[in-house]
Amino acid sequence: MHLWLGLGAGLVVLVVALTGSIMVFQDELEPVLFSKTLKVEPGREKLPLDSLLKLAKQEFPKKKINQAKIFYDKSRSLIVTFGKKEEDADMKMVFIDPYTGRVLGKGDYNHQFFLVVKNLHRYLLAGETGKIITGLSCCIFIVLLISGMVLWWPVNKNAIKQRLRIKWKASAKRLNWDLHAVTGFYSSFFLLIISCTGLVWSYQWANNLIFQLADGKGPEKKKKVMNYTAVSGGRIKNVYETALLTTDSLYAFHGNTTITPPAGDSTAIAIVKDNITVAGEPPYLAWFDSKTGRYINHIPFTQYTTGLKIRKMILPIHTGSIYGWPTKLLALAVSLFAAALPVTGCILWLGKKRKKV
Repeated sequence: MHLWLGLGAGLVVLVVALTGSIMVFQDELEPVLFSKTLKVEPGREKLPLDSLLKLAKQEFPKKKINQAKIFYDKSRSLIVTFGKKEEDADMKMVFIDPYTGRVLGKGDYNHQFFLVVKNLHRYLLAGETGKIITGLSCCIFIVLLISGMVLWWPVNKNAIKQRLRIKWKASAKRLNWDLHAVTGFYSSFFLLIISCTGLVWSYQWANNLIFQLADGKGPEKKKKVMNYTAVSGGRIKNVYETALLTTDSLYAFHGNTTITPPAGDSTAIAIVKDNITVAGEPPYLAWFDSKTGRYINHIPFTQYTTGLKIRKMILPIHTGSIYGWPTKLLALAVSLFAAALPVTGCILWLGKKRKKV
């Protein structure tokens, strides 16, 4: 079972593990690799957010703004995305210097390097078909990890030492076996966590199970937050800037902020702020009247249901960002080990096949 399942899912596991290892340090690598569009020279004061959004809108006047991301780092550009998430293939994005209003770059949302890597990681660049394949391969990989532990388990006390360390001076065949079995043993626990958390993006039942176990019921449907003012009400100047300043007063911690414009004329502005001072902490939410910028409601992390708290923690656990650099380095190491397992396993199989011939 371990052999044939491994051969069947090995290539997908290799691709998913390698792309996952690249994404571990996305936040650190992206500004370095794409500094022309993501880095700016900090000025004295940023332009009002409303003015910056208007400048971005001029680049794609026929498209609706989907989100705007503001970074706490003063040397980062403002990122504005356009289009609906259901129409991902046609989404656009604009990078703007928040101090001067200069457009640093623009392009297709899905053609950005790390978004391509993410698409490859989750969907193999094949949409829903790829999602089915990666989901099934994730389930198979969990079985492989468990069955691998059974095969690794020493038959007696004398065999324990040789199962816990790699003999670097052994023959090539024995070294390959050690690389497969020993690294597989040390990384299996962490890989099980990464694999199990990854199921929530492939299967709705896995996502619902978190809420059922924690809250005794499924996840609540997202409700539209409505404006205070009537649809025909007047609109003040710098609505988004007003909402942003209020958010910073509500959540005074340092963090990156994502603003989502209202879906309709009567719905509210949604703002999400991440607390970068606490590694792995889920985001905080707030809503504001889209006509006046008036505060409507907010939900800090402490008011989340138990199920929602756990669900919000899944991503930082899966990516290794839960405790910052230490867990990111751990996630990188085990992802590379996971990528090596199909390779060393295939070499073992080919060696046995030649021996039989």
